[in-house]
Amino acid sequence: MPSSLSEAHSNTAVITDPRRRRAILWAVGVALMAVVASVSGLNVAQPQLAETLDASQGTVLWIINTYTLTLAALLLPLGAAGDRWGRRPVLLTGLSVFGAANVTAALAPTAEIMLGTRLLGGVGAAMIMPVTLSVITASFPEAERSKAIGTWTAVAGGGGIMGMYLSALLVDVASWRWLFALPVVLTAVSAAIGLRAIPDSREHALGRFDLLGALASVVAVVGLTYALHEAPGHGWTAPVIVTTLVVAAVATIGFVAWELRQPNPLLDVRHFRTRGLSSASTLLLVLFGVQGGVALMLYPFFQVVLGWSGLRSTLALMPMALLMMLASGLAPRLAARVGVRAAMTVGLGVATIGLALMAGLVSADVGYLSVLPGLIAMGLGAGLTMTPATEAITSSLPREQQGVASALNDLTRELGAALGIAMLGGLLTAGYQSAIGSRLDGVPAALADVASEGVANADAVSHTAGDYAHQITTAAHQSFIIGWQDAMWAGVVIMTALVLLVATRGPRPTAIPDLADSQQPSGARGAEV
Repeated sequence: MPSSLSEAHSNTAVITDPRRRRAILWAVGVALMAVVASVSGLNVAQPQLAETLDASQGTVLWIINTYTLTLAALLLPLGAAGDRWGRRPVLLTGLSVFGAANVTAALAPTAEIMLGTRLLGGVGAAMIMPVTLSVITASFPEAERSKAIGTWTAVAGGGGIMGMYLSALLVDVASWRWLFALPVVLTAVSAAIGLRAIPDSREHALGRFDLLGALASVVAVVGLTYALHEAPGHGWTAPVIVTTLVVAAVATIGFVAWELRQPNPLLDVRHFRTRGLSSASTLLLVLFGVQGGVALMLYPFFQVVLGWSGLRSTLALMPMALLMMLASGLAPRLAARVGVRAAMTVGLGVATIGLALMAGLVSADVGYLSVLPGLIAMGLGAGLTMTPATEAITSSLPREQQGVASALNDLTRELGAALGIAMLGGLLTAGYQSAIGSRLDGVPAALADVASEGVANADAVSHTAGDYAHQITTAAHQSFIIGWQDAMWAGVVIMTALVLLVATRGPRPTAIPDLADSQQPSGARGAEV
């Protein structure tokens, strides 16, 4: 494939050939799809995993979460490695590791081997994910960068739901082992295109790699992510959760203090003084937190309250995913017309309205149509918001740190989802348990205790409850709706506060700095975005 390059900075080149840019976009988009589809793909096969591998529910959850935990922990260090070692070799190495992990997972005979493959897959994914975005920001000209980032955010936002649907389909028509065929095929396609199209761009390394900062970031992210995942089950006051949060807090404080003292830090935390980085990072953290919490509530609503299959439940999320992907592609035009801050504010406002619609209209009797308007609005609003927010983050850090900027963008999404699931899931559980007690009057204590644990537990125990089955089912569905509304309205309040923050403290209504401007000092680029 022909290449037309103009040197921009050190070994980084802006690609002027539109055919090669399209090939690059295909390569990184397919690679990103493989990574995000693997985050939630195994969720649809939990019973099959437990049966085939003779694993407990706790072990199955670790098989699922080990990948996400490893991915989140290594994003910053490996994002920085891509800038130093070369984005092309790091991406291709990550694809090789990721592909090998998925092939091994498909053949894994034991739970222990499966855990190891998920850990290895997380390492490969952490090499891939930040590079996919930094390749775009480093090699696309400014005029084309927003549209390319729009495509990236479309895949990042909707790819997980698309991957879950395909995974559910594979489980239904074949077996859970075929789940790993999708990322293997996507990895092979990305590598084949990337070998020819992706330039070997890298930045001149200034000083040694910040190993201590990398280790501190890993400890902080692992501690926080673990606590967020496990607190709903153990309780926030459990010793293991409190200890983990303290370790994460100490590591975070140590990381910030260390980075402020380093001449060449892994992440210069002073950049968070800029409006673009601080507001956009907060936006993505909260937005993905709300989306993660909403997804957590939608599945029991579809599968338990409405009695749908996993495949049908995932298909029900497609309107939100497709609109999110479409709006992400349209967002650069909106941002160019009204400005980045206004585009982010409009998108957040629409998403907040969607959340309010789901809180106010949800009904077990009306079913799917009661949540569909909210899903549509949330998908549209999130898509309009994510592209300008992502561009604000990448434009706030200098060119030589685009891998770190990309990793930071990815990390806010991962931590946000974990935080939202923990917080909104906790509100859902608290609301459910508070509402169901009085609705189980007369039900034997043994049955009532099980039904009070959650709507899925109530559904399971109702099958053996005899004359009490209808009362238990009705009480559980009504209580779930009450818990749903408590969590959703809390999300509306948080999102409203975020809309006000972005409207007043969002990126300044000025042009996004040109990352290809190698003449501007790295410390000044993006100083007031």
